[in-house]
Amino acid sequence: MRSVRLWILVALLVVAGAGVAGWQLLPAKGNGNRTITVGTTDAVTSLDPAGAYDAGSWALFSNVFQSLLTFEPGGAQPVPDAAKRCAFTDTGLRTYRCTLRDDLAFPSGRAMTAEDVKFSFDRVKRINDEVGPASLLSTLGSVDASGRTVVFHLSSPDATFPFKLATGAGSIVDSTRYPRRSLRTGSGVDGTGPYVLKAYTQSAKAVLAPNPRYQGAVDGLGSPVVLRYYANSEALQVGWKAKELDVVARQLPPAVLAALSPSDPAQRVTEADSAETRNLVLDVRETSPLHDRRVRQALASLIDRQKLVDRTYRGTTDALYGLIPAGITGHATSFFDAYPKPDPKKARALLTEAGVSLPVRFTYGFAEGRGAAGEEAAELKRQLEADGLFKVTTEGFEWTEFQKKYAEGGLDAWAVGWVADYPDADTFGAQLVGTGNSMKNGYTNNEVDRLIKETREDADRSHTADAFRRLQTRVAEDVPLVPLWQRKDYVISTEDISGGQYLSDGTGVFRLWRLNWL
Repeated sequence: MRSVRLWILVALLVVAGAGVAGWQLLPAKGNGNRTITVGTTDAVTSLDPAGAYDAGSWALFSNVFQSLLTFEPGGAQPVPDAAKRCAFTDTGLRTYRCTLRDDLAFPSGRAMTAEDVKFSFDRVKRINDEVGPASLLSTLGSVDASGRTVVFHLSSPDATFPFKLATGAGSIVDSTRYPRRSLRTGSGVDGTGPYVLKAYTQSAKAVLAPNPRYQGAVDGLGSPVVLRYYANSEALQVGWKAKELDVVARQLPPAVLAALSPSDPAQRVTEADSAETRNLVLDVRETSPLHDRRVRQALASLIDRQKLVDRTYRGTTDALYGLIPAGITGHATSFFDAYPKPDPKKARALLTEAGVSLPVRFTYGFAEGRGAAGEEAAELKRQLEADGLFKVTTEGFEWTEFQKKYAEGGLDAWAVGWVADYPDADTFGAQLVGTGNSMKNGYTNNEVDRLIKETREDADRSHTADAFRRLQTRVAEDVPLVPLWQRKDYVISTEDISGGQYLSDGTGVFRLWRLNWL
């Protein structure tokens, strides 16, 4: 997610008509209760913060739950939300104290307490769901609660811990409404965010009403919102064309995005550089046909990213040659340095050295309906099979099934988009290649773990660039994954909606409350 002003590097705001007066850009009086309908292909894995670690779920969480801290649009540092103030209380970056705001209340009217905060973090760690965010809290040792004060005791120094508090993993739930040791089922949500979830239909829609009890970083109440979920990009396009939607975010088909015109008076288009990345993750366990590092290096030697982004994504993504994307401190092009161009001779030599039978056969999984994932799989299959070195079986899955499939070791390779949790390179390190990472591919490396730990010991994040570059060099040698591309972010709205440029950025917050009628 994401220097560190990330997604909104370029904003193309189109105002209907060349002579529109400034007053017309202000929210129209009397429209406060008019619903705004937003469409997306991002799916929600779970309504329980302990059971989801994906962009679709966290987009909803950032509206219906509160965290102690949050990010302002384009912000590089977290600011208080449910907390009045937070700070490390030691120079060793191992004790972090927060004081809650007064008058925070759940939908039932029950006041939020420090015990609710402790409960929320403890249950994420205790449940440790296979597709949940427990791995993000790996440095959290214990939590103490007393009065309005919460103290986090870390098992090792972690300068990025405040960033983690501002994510979906830090969502605070009502301890009287959520099971201590299991995920909550059903369609209910009990949080203190700027919205209340009034109704929810899985894979269809979420109905959100402004929360009159909300106290936090957001000023004022937003408009009522309906989030509509579409099975794939094509269905989202149909919904947009049929005028079912006022706003579209993540993700129309690449050909449609490439053809967008900022001069079209019927719509507003925000195009922003994004730190969302996509990687081809490789199973490194002994049972995998990709277990041998030389096999993975051979695979990396065959991939032509530029052809992939040109043919499949029509210029709406940029080729990525490092684990950490452009725009983030620590970005490097380690995969370009190691594999500057497709090299079948090098790949064959590596496979011969590994002593494997040719072609190397493996399964490649992807989530159906996620942008151009199917077309991407077909293009990568074509590239890898072109010289007879690999034989790839591709298969698409529904999003939730896909997550469980790779988490359980049911695939040899899988393509996953990564929307960073917070605007720091750490989210591309520990969560993608650290021991126990969320990619669930069995990768572990002592040097990588040491470098991750080293970067967390420095509160001045600008000092971590060299360590992150060294980390990426090692990843390019081991190839537990292959970086593919970095996305450009698009938000499209009708001409009478403002605030689309603030909806999403490199902080991981989905700001529905910034959308207004003109």
